[in-house]
Amino acid sequence: MGIDPGSRITGYGIVDMDGSRSRHVASGCIQTASNRPLPERLKTIFEELTAVIQSWKPTEVAIEQVFMHRNPDSALKLGQARGAALCAVVLTGLPLSEYAPRAIKQAVAGTGAADKTQVQRMVSLLLSLSEPPSADAADALAVALCHGHTRQTLHRLGPAALLAGRRR
Repeated sequence: MGIDPGSRITGYGIVDMDGSRSRHVASGCIQTASNRPLPERLKTIFEELTAVIQSWKPTEVAIEQVFMHRNPDSALKLGQARGAALCAVVLTGLPLSEYAPRAIKQAVAGTGAADKTQVQRMVSLLLSLSEPPSADAADALAVALCHGHTRQTLHRLGPAALLAGRRR
């Protein structure tokens, strides 16, 4: 499962990885009312992500790391939304990995500077989707794909690489 945290929209994406094959299982967005106080929006993110995890029962979760916005207030809100998502995952006891936005884009689109449209298109191609998912769901699916490919690579490299991968 991949998570793209946001204070207004948090995307989630679940893929099934089988060797070099990736299959779309589920994806969507948790939307919070921007006119609601931030603590209520964080509660919504926490509760709805918890429900998604309980419903789909992923075996691992990956989340996008915070990147610095030009607006410090936006960065703080994003960090708080990410914290609500992290709490939802940690309380389930699932293994959790984190990836930088550039690494996710590099893994999915071949360049760390890919824009949202490129990520949507590549996610659609990689998962054989009939139409591109919303930008936030596509970003979450990209996180899941990045994690799946990283784990497969570490597995092929052997036990020492698996241990190094767990330290992230």
